[in-house]
Amino acid sequence: MSPNQKNFYTGVLLAVLTTLIWSGNYVIARGISTEVPPVGLAFYRWGLASLCIAPIAFKKFNQEKHIIFQHKQYLLWTALTGVSIFNTFIYLAGHYTSAINLALIGTTSSPVFITLMAAFFLKEKVSKLRMTGMIICITGILFLISHGSLAALSHFKFGKGDVLILISAFTFAIYNILVRKKPAGISPMVFLFAIFTVGTLCLLPFYIFETVHQPPVKWNAHILLIILYLGIGNSIIAFFCWNASIQKLGASGTALFGNLIPIFSTIEAVLFLGEAFSTIHLISGLLVIGGLVIANITPAMFTR
Repeated sequence: MSPNQKNFYTGVLLAVLTTLIWSGNYVIARGISTEVPPVGLAFYRWGLASLCIAPIAFKKFNQEKHIIFQHKQYLLWTALTGVSIFNTFIYLAGHYTSAINLALIGTTSSPVFITLMAAFFLKEKVSKLRMTGMIICITGILFLISHGSLAALSHFKFGKGDVLILISAFTFAIYNILVRKKPAGISPMVFLFAIFTVGTLCLLPFYIFETVHQPPVKWNAHILLIILYLGIGNSIIAFFCWNASIQKLGASGTALFGNLIPIFSTIEAVLFLGEAFSTIHLISGLLVIGGLVIANITPAMFTR
């Protein structure tokens, strides 16, 4: 096997591993909704991630702190959208809709929002293929939430869970736009540590309020393992695997593997939560995945 082939297969493996880890977030959001309140779940996740990454990032943080304080407002908004709001709203939505819907609506509406925002704020061109893919994605989402009925669609009202997951996707799109403007003087490790920590601190007052007004968490090994999975797996390991895959496959090549998240989440929800899988989910999933693939096709894919 040549070095190029080895790089390619390693990149594919890392990307698939990342999407597999991330897909579990939607299943957990639904499965643990009665055991841990949503803000608390987000607070424990990001607090643990901050603590775990602190020893690795602290030295470089001291070297770069003057740049960090120069861009404190930027880091605050990035942390709010990507850490404090994004996942918290996923966990909130898990109280009102299924894990399958969370994954399909959440992971497919974000690319639409990101594309529109990038065109408006970053002046990025939207190709005909990307626009076609977006329309197919939207069709898939509408098919899912209307249960495949045009009559139901004409009288459709978003449920609370659907609205929450769309807000989550919208804030993640804002986060992606902000990340593209990351100051060059802040290294990736320090950037991650900064937004993890700031995002956790932003959650703190809401966590305290929730703790006062919600029954206490009944801690057990099951909940602790989930927090470890979210804090270390979803927040740290997946991030580094994704970045390593980008180095081997390129950003656009790696991004295509994000389309696997709703597929993995659907399989996990059926296996672990006993959720029903219907023809509606199959058709909407195929539409969404097909749309995302079309949206990411570039002329370079057809050249040697």
